[in-house]
Amino acid sequence: MTQPAKTTSEKTSVLAGMTGRSVAIAAAIVVIAALLPLVLSNYQVGLATEVLIFGILAMSIDILAGFAGRTSLGHGAIFGVSTYVVVYCTAQMGLSPAAAFALGVLAATCVAAVFALLAVRTSGVYFLLLTLALGMIVWGVCLRWTQVTGGENGMRADVRPQILLGHSAFYWAVLFGAAVVSFAMWRFVRSPFGLTLRGIRDSESRMRSLGYNVPLHLFIGFTVSGVFAGIAGALYAMFNNFVSPSTVALAQSVEGVLMAIAGGVGTLFGAFVGAAAIIALENVVSAYTERWQMVLGITFVLIMIFAPEGIVGKLRGMLSRRPR
Repeated sequence: MTQPAKTTSEKTSVLAGMTGRSVAIAAAIVVIAALLPLVLSNYQVGLATEVLIFGILAMSIDILAGFAGRTSLGHGAIFGVSTYVVVYCTAQMGLSPAAAFALGVLAATCVAAVFALLAVRTSGVYFLLLTLALGMIVWGVCLRWTQVTGGENGMRADVRPQILLGHSAFYWAVLFGAAVVSFAMWRFVRSPFGLTLRGIRDSESRMRSLGYNVPLHLFIGFTVSGVFAGIAGALYAMFNNFVSPSTVALAQSVEGVLMAIAGGVGTLFGAFVGAAAIIALENVVSAYTERWQMVLGITFVLIMIFAPEGIVGKLRGMLSRRPR
C-alpha cells in the first residue's frame, strides 16, 4: 500500500526534528514569555531580560558540559570579551550597535578558538583548571589594560538602539534572539556532529578507535559554544550599557555553570530554569538579608542532594515514571 503524502507542516516538523507536541509546547512557552511585559513592572521585565541573557550563556556551557563531557570555567571570560568589544566599539569608535554587536561576537569566537586550541587535549579536572586559568588571564588583561578597558572603573556607553530603549521592546527583542539561538543550539546538539560529541563524552577511546578526530570535534564544539556565549555577552552589553572586570571574572563563569547544573546538565533548555532560579533567589533574598549568598549556597546544596540531575531533569524523571 502506498503511504499518504505528508503535508507541508508535517514535512517542516520532520525537517526541524521536532514532533508536533514539542512544537506546541515550545510555541506556548514563547507566547507566555512574550506576554510577561504586559503584567510585570519595568524592574521585573529587566530581571526577565537578564534571565534570558544568562540562560543563553548557561546553554552554551551545557553544550560542552552536558554533551561533550567538558565543564568550562572560561565561558564567563568569552562572554565578557564580547561585552567589552561591543561597549568599546560603541563608545570609542562610534560604530553602530549592529556593527558593534557583530564585532563582539566575532571577538568572542576568536577567544573561544584560542581557548579550544589549548584545552581540547585535556579532560576532567585538567580541562576545568586550564579553562579557569585562561579566563583569569583575560580578567587580568581587562583589569590592567586601563587605556583600552578603563581598568577597575570599566566603560560605559549607550549601546542600545533607539528603537529598543523601552524595557518591553528590548525584552521582546532579546526573547526573539533567545528563541532563535536556543533552536540553533538544540539543532546543533541533535545533529550528527552533536551525536559525535555525545559519543566522545561516553567513551573517548572508543570514538578514537572508530576513526573520529576527537580533538577536532572538541575544538569545533568549544568554538561553537563560544559563539553562543558571545551572543549572550553582546546582548548583555545592550542590556547593561556598562562593562567592568567583574564581567569577565571567575564568578561569571561559576554562575553560568551553576545555572546549567541547577537547571539540569544535558537538558539544554534547563539552563533557562536554572538562570531564573538563581537570579530570582539573588534578587528576592538579597532584599531581606545581606547573607543572600549563604542562602543561595544552601539552596544549591539541596538541589545537588535531592535533584542531582537538576530541576528539569528531576521533573522529566518524575513524568517518565508517572503511570500512563
